[in-house]
Amino acid sequence: MLAPLSASTKSNMIHVIDEPGTWDVLPVAPVPPATNNRMLLHCGGQVIERDSLFGIQTPPATDTWFPLSHRHLVVEVESQLVDAGFNLLGQTHAISHDGNRYFGILEVSQFGNMPQNGHGWVVGLRNSHDKTFPAGLVAGTKVFICDNLAFSGLIQIRRKHTRFAVRDLRQLTARAIGQLGTHLVQLDKRIEAYQHMRLTDGRAHDLVIKATDCRAITTSQIPEVLAHWRKPEHEEFRPRTAWSLFNDFTEAFKEINPHTAIARGEALHGLFDGAVALAS
Repeated sequence: MLAPLSASTKSNMIHVIDEPGTWDVLPVAPVPPATNNRMLLHCGGQVIERDSLFGIQTPPATDTWFPLSHRHLVVEVESQLVDAGFNLLGQTHAISHDGNRYFGILEVSQFGNMPQNGHGWVVGLRNSHDKTFPAGLVAGTKVFICDNLAFSGLIQIRRKHTRFAVRDLRQLTARAIGQLGTHLVQLDKRIEAYQHMRLTDGRAHDLVIKATDCRAITTSQIPEVLAHWRKPEHEEFRPRTAWSLFNDFTEAFKEINPHTAIARGEALHGLFDGAVALAS
């Protein structure tokens, strides 16, 4: 397990961000160690080092569009996570479309509490320089035995690249991270409920079909999910529980790009939350 970088060791250095039309100064959080995840390699994605990410040039601003650098988003989020008492455990960064689209993952814990029960917390970041989507922040979980990721729609930052995007990003990020700990704890409680819910094969098959209805998966992914359910690859998923089936789905998510995985993860959580509520 990676050792956490404590908030108490936070550097007093500063990081200067030179955006189009903006001169800003941000505190630098401790740099988390690099990790990796297969999800970020699909659909033309390329995992890159942090320094290489920070070297990507931000397009010049126009009268109506003010792009935000990938570097600024990462440094802002990291700094505020540490200020809020989070430990930064690991990082993975990926780009696609010639560096114009970015998705990153920060593995975190809070107040010295290390990940437990086989999973931990992650924060997903995304940004684009081609007007595809605004900067965003989303909470999620990572299962250590298989690196499965599942994102939740509980916290997201969405801001169009307008003249005041840099200024507003700091305010919106601070507000979201102020709520992040509570939402991540809620994710832990959801997973605990999934772990305690027993499933028959018939009920599992029913949930797989319903997953296509809510667009958590496509019909072409049904055989893969069922194959993982019928022959678990990991001992931890041999119990016939909702948690085991949930991970059969997220195993399939490794074959889709992370932006699609965010929407499908939200749909999957909604499906399983409903199943647990009906069973209680």
